[in-house]
Amino acid sequence: MAETIDELTVEYVDNGVTTVKELDKQVLSKGAWSTIIFKYQSWNASKEEYGPLAFTVRRYQKRQGVYTQRSKFNISSVDQAKKIVEALNHWVDAEAKAEKES
Repeated sequence: MAETIDELTVEYVDNGVTTVKELDKQVLSKGAWSTIIFKYQSWNASKEEYGPLAFTVRRYQKRQGVYTQRSKFNISSVDQAKKIVEALNHWVDAEAKAEKES
């Protein structure tokens, strides 16, 4: 069980094989509820290599000094990640333009 944000990871080792390799993480929010986005690759046993980049957004709740995962959203490809970024940029830019005009 993780007691600090630095200890939270998606890396997973099974029988000595890192089946989920964490490449990076960014903390989006901290507090009783924390949100982190992870960049990772999953091990493909049949090909004996890591698969393409993937991303996951995880929400954790800290209770009694320990973080517990409460929800997750997996972004399965770089293409899907780009589409999410484009949509967010569009909405943020539209909001900024509306605020500027008012």
